[in-house]
Amino acid sequence: MKLTIHGYSTALYSTWYCIEELGILFDAGDGVVSHLLGKSGKIKQVFVSHEDRDHLAGLLAYNQLCAFHKPKIYFPKDTNSFRFLDEFFKKFDPQSLGTEWIPIQDKAVIKTKGGIQVEAVQNEHVIRAGQKSLSYKVFETKRKLKAEFINLNKYELIKVKTENGEDFLTEEIKTNILSFSGDTPVTDYERFNGSKILIHESTFLTRSETNQKQGKNLHSSLEEVMEMVSNIEVEQLILGHFSSRYDQGEVDQTIKKMKQHYGIKIPVHRIPIGKAVFNILGNDKCKM
Repeated sequence: MKLTIHGYSTALYSTWYCIEELGILFDAGDGVVSHLLGKSGKIKQVFVSHEDRDHLAGLLAYNQLCAFHKPKIYFPKDTNSFRFLDEFFKKFDPQSLGTEWIPIQDKAVIKTKGGIQVEAVQNEHVIRAGQKSLSYKVFETKRKLKAEFINLNKYELIKVKTENGEDFLTEEIKTNILSFSGDTPVTDYERFNGSKILIHESTFLTRSETNQKQGKNLHSSLEEVMEMVSNIEVEQLILGHFSSRYDQGEVDQTIKKMKQHYGIKIPVHRIPIGKAVFNILGNDKCKM
């Protein structure tokens, strides 16, 4: 499945990614609807990774504009901000009702449309106890003819299906078409192994910088992400959430250096600091 991904992600300020074909928004930082404009109406499901303001502030404008579409907003179950927002909207925007606020936890599976489903995965961004921060994995499920029946003609296939049923003739193939890390340190290489597209935060450039943040909510470094990707199967990588402390040239130079150091051959795309990007995978200005 070809995916058109739009996004903005600068640490502390705002993060959001819209998957246009799926009608899905991952995180909803400030400015999401002012950038997407009419495309906002295509969003039917919002998956928020955690309750930091740079990941949810855009819900105010989104809800006001799109509540009549009856969207669903999913969030980690042990957070309170989303319940407060729900109550606030009912009073502040009483004309904008219809949004459903749904708490979810690790391993929750949410069906979207067709054979698409989203699975929640607990991560380690928030150091306080409870399920307060989630990553998300998108799967596409299809049924495929089993290998032993590939050489049968149409009439033979009909006969097998009639006698034994669809499940005997075909098998279910589940593909991880996209993964979204949210904010999280790199702790488990297998978590995103097999993702066709991986959207991963890279707040800092080096491992040593992440090690200096003990006692605070935890993030990834570009160095750690690139090392992980070099050890797993990923077809395309989107990097974002860089700290604005860096110059864009410094970020780009480090990405190229890390690609070479870790022997990464897959396409790598990055979100520029302070800029929204449309069609990230097809935008040559984002490809490194």
